[in-house]
Amino acid sequence: MRRRDFIKAIAGSAATWPLELPAQQSERMRHIGMLMTASENDTGYQGLLATFRDELKKLGWEEGRNIHINYRWKAVDEKSRQRLAKELVVLQPDLMLAQSTTTTAALVQQTSTIPIIFLSVGDPVGEGFVESLSRPGRSVTGFINMEAPMSGKWLELLTEIAPSVRRVAILFNPATAPGGGSYYLDPFSVAAPHLGVETVAALVHDTSEIESVIAAQADEPNSGLVVMSDVFPLVHRTEITALAARYRLPAVYPYRQFAEVGGLLSYGNDLRDNYRRAATYTDRILRGEQPSELPVQVPVKFELVINLKTAKALGLTVPEKLLVAADQIIE
Repeated sequence: MRRRDFIKAIAGSAATWPLELPAQQSERMRHIGMLMTASENDTGYQGLLATFRDELKKLGWEEGRNIHINYRWKAVDEKSRQRLAKELVVLQPDLMLAQSTTTTAALVQQTSTIPIIFLSVGDPVGEGFVESLSRPGRSVTGFINMEAPMSGKWLELLTEIAPSVRRVAILFNPATAPGGGSYYLDPFSVAAPHLGVETVAALVHDTSEIESVIAAQADEPNSGLVVMSDVFPLVHRTEITALAARYRLPAVYPYRQFAEVGGLLSYGNDLRDNYRRAATYTDRILRGEQPSELPVQVPVKFELVINLKTAKALGLTVPEKLLVAADQIIE
């Protein structure tokens, strides 16, 4: 090859380098860690994660091609949460996602440098995860599941579908609920006098206490139940809804997953929307944006689900107003 032709060839190759490098870099395998309270066998959460992965794929991120997700399941108590969070941090992923308030807290305790997205937290400011919703100010951002006034709406819906109710317990685990339960409990108590009902805080610390708490509430005449937006009852939704049905206790729940397994009525944030939007934040962080620059997102999509089979079993007639408003009716 003549000297002039050789120089032209080198110049032509060099001209393509800036165009080729970004494409090569974009295909670098990125690693994501995900800390879950739920069990790997929980089909409801597997569906949520499928939504997350499908949305990521639309954004150009596909497992096995340019991302790899390491899951850690059943972070159900403080010891397991810290152990599993540490396992993920040791892997030094590009990004971590946390299912709940408790798993977010565990990851925050283990690292201040790896970006974290929480998928469903009630009060991220009160928990100390972020400085404010608009400016998180740390390596953490994410999605709120439901704001505090929602507990008053649950109480209102219960009195509409079961108008004879005069005493309502709100079930939660203080170890996992936002603010130990006070975040939702305070507005719940404020709404009660306007609806003519008495309220009771029904605390459960582990699964062995669920039945005794529900049975005690059912022993009182004209009683009902509201289940707080809290990862503990969501994970144990099958047991809770079955016990409420056995003790013939009208109950309102925060997520559709409860109504799907036999709960009377659910109203709250569509968790699928949180997981869908979390994929967008994952994409932005993997492409170089900082969590501190991404505002915490409040819920924007809510859904009302009514289980008519359960209503019939409880001898309840669902008001036409609720039937018309329902996003889904289970028959």
